Amino acid sequence: MNVTLWVVAVVLAVVYLGAGLMKVAVPYEKLIENPRTAWARDLSARSVRAIGTAELLGAIGLILPQATGIAEVLTPLAATGLAIVQVGAMIFHIRRNEIQMLPVNVVLLALAVFVAIGRFANWG
Repeated sequence: MNVTLWVVAVVLAVVYLGAGLMKVAVPYEKLIENPRTAWARDLSARSVRAIGTAELLGAIGLILPQATGIAEVLTPLAATGLAIVQVGAMIFHIRRNEIQMLPVNVVLLALAVFVAIGRFANWG
């Protein structure tokens, strides 16, 4: 089970590092011009950066505490935070009538919940 949790956590970390870096590093004007990130028009630049920062911190939190053995409770907390980000993303996309985005959100939510439950069960 531990190996499966590691594999899922690494996959999630890679996904969230990429998504977070895009939201933090790409200029807001470029994001809103891109058809794949047109959703950013409905948010302020500051909100997009905040979401990206949360994703980056969550990605780091999925790996670093568990890998170092320091404050390991932060790993399931990071996974829980990323699950909450996905619930927010699902609500956002439903309101924008972007139903085609939901399968990705559901998969990321399920993987984050899997890591959260698995790491909480093995913590302490």
